[in-house]
Amino acid sequence: MLKNKTPLIPLLLLSVVFPLWAQKDQPPAKTPTPESKIPPEEAAKVNPVKPTPESLAKGKKMYGIDCAMCHGNNGDGKGDIGADYKNIPDFTHPDALKNHTDGELFYVTRNGKGDMPPEDNRAKNEDVWNMVNYVRSFAKK
Repeated sequence: MLKNKTPLIPLLLLSVVFPLWAQKDQPPAKTPTPESKIPPEEAAKVNPVKPTPESLAKGKKMYGIDCAMCHGNNGDGKGDIGADYKNIPDFTHPDALKNHTDGELFYVTRNGKGDMPPEDNRAKNEDVWNMVNYVRSFAKK
């Protein structure tokens, strides 16, 4: 009788051990990025780059590469990927950025916010300031 149950023991062990082993290799569940407050000293920063035609052209180029897919080519929040997300601002509406400083826009672009990934160190500060100028220009069109 013992001979018949011997193959069941390894099978039973596998049925317990394998699911535990497979579970440990799973990545942790993705948690949404918490909304972070913008430090007051960052919000108070003044854009050192004037919104010249050259600045706007540079900002448009960077925006097209990094932002348009979500925020839309025209800044209306209707980019190809943007439809999958809630609360993407319509930069063409005059009130969209009215209560936000250039420093805040720079900080959010550099560090990300919510589902928006950070620009981080992929761009020079001047490039980010140019994008701030370009984003501001949408409401004036």
